[in-house]
Amino acid sequence: MNSRTRAYILLHILLAVYSLTSVFSKLAAQEEFLSLRFCLYYGAMILLLGVYAIGWQQVIKRLPLTEAFANKAVTVLWGFIYGIILFHEGVTIWKLVGLALIITGIVLYARSDPGEDEA
Repeated sequence: MNSRTRAYILLHILLAVYSLTSVFSKLAAQEEFLSLRFCLYYGAMILLLGVYAIGWQQVIKRLPLTEAFANKAVTVLWGFIYGIILFHEGVTIWKLVGLALIITGIVLYARSDPGEDEA
């Protein structure tokens, strides 16, 4: 596996971790302010943000910034998945259409001329 592929895999793992911060934020919002569970959820969120920040620095050393940022849109997909699994949120046709558009945009960008971004 080449280093670019590894960088993309690391990027998408990091984006999944980053999207988990929203899950902990939502869980904390459901708790009483400054209760133990509230503090634990926010602590987990801050920890994950720290891991993400360090990992992000490693990714942008290996990938062009425009590519890394274009892939950040995949966090919407993770949020959709977490919403369904953890919070039992509904699936609508418009949400699926939106996800398809986002994923299409990421794929189209990724398949664009690589020399164009590296110039």
